[in-house]
Amino acid sequence: MTWFDRVPKVELHLHLEGAIPHRALWELVLKYGGDPSVPDLAALERRFTYRDFAHFLDTWVWKNQFLREYTDFTFAAAAVARDLARQNIRYAEAFFSPSDFVRHGLTTQDLAAAIRAGLSQVPDVEVALVADLVRDSGPQKAAATLAEVSKVRDLGVVGIGIGGSELEFPPEPFAGLYEQARRLGFRTSAHAGEAAGPASIWGAVRSLCVDRIGHGTRAYQDDPLVDYLAEKQIPLEVCPLSNVRTGVVKRLEEHPVRTYFRRGIVVTINTDDPQMFGNSLAEEYMLLEKRLGFSRAEIRALILNGIGASWLPSDRKERMINEFIHHPAWQEDAREQEQPR
Repeated sequence: MTWFDRVPKVELHLHLEGAIPHRALWELVLKYGGDPSVPDLAALERRFTYRDFAHFLDTWVWKNQFLREYTDFTFAAAAVARDLARQNIRYAEAFFSPSDFVRHGLTTQDLAAAIRAGLSQVPDVEVALVADLVRDSGPQKAAATLAEVSKVRDLGVVGIGIGGSELEFPPEPFAGLYEQARRLGFRTSAHAGEAAGPASIWGAVRSLCVDRIGHGTRAYQDDPLVDYLAEKQIPLEVCPLSNVRTGVVKRLEEHPVRTYFRRGIVVTINTDDPQMFGNSLAEEYMLLEKRLGFSRAEIRALILNGIGASWLPSDRKERMINEFIHHPAWQEDAREQEQPR
């Protein structure tokens, strides 16, 4: 086990449905009679390779057909939570997408309750929920989902976001929805600058007035935008390996995360859909060091950025920061002198 595994971590951009461990997902596939395209677990794992971002979205839809009942979500959420705890991730804010499952007759309120029942089985990690209103459904359906989500805030639903087909569904039409979400007490994020360019990010910050940006990968194409994100300290939920696996970035060495960090943007590191991309948070940090030149001190700063950008209350953030910096793995590495490479 490496330092990257041992050190305590947080994650702010994680899709619950994309984080289901393969063995747990395989059980769900078998529950519903299997699928000829995945005759065994190895074939299921191979299914998660993508030609491009559109192919990834198609695979997302295919996978979701095996989540049909509330018990499936309780089972899957417990498996995800156990996997997070195994990675020494202490806190996560996880998206769930209620509108994707309306076709199975599942209501938003009962879906949130089923997920919370699974997460509650694992006390070693705290998981807050973020409702993905799914931009593809359009503002009207998203508003209906928001109204439903507002009734289950006591189940740990702390915020909203919009994922989905960014190119086809820009952020501006959702401005009124985001204003309503803030009135209801929700925090806000939006996927932007992943499949679309800087205009999508500008739309998210100007029209939606988001607290955070999901991805923000293509901000580097607009230098004034990079300056704006740094000046306003709008955190980015950066997902480096996700961007490589979906073809948004050709090679990790070409990812702008290093530039964003140097320019003073609040960068947080996340896995996005780890069981669909074959990555882990420890691997993300390890590769930042090995291939993008981040020092251990900078990685610790990134981890603390995650706490600071989280939607925890201020007092909880302070306690978590104190717990992290006094964790044996954190201190062990902190005592090491940085050596020239």
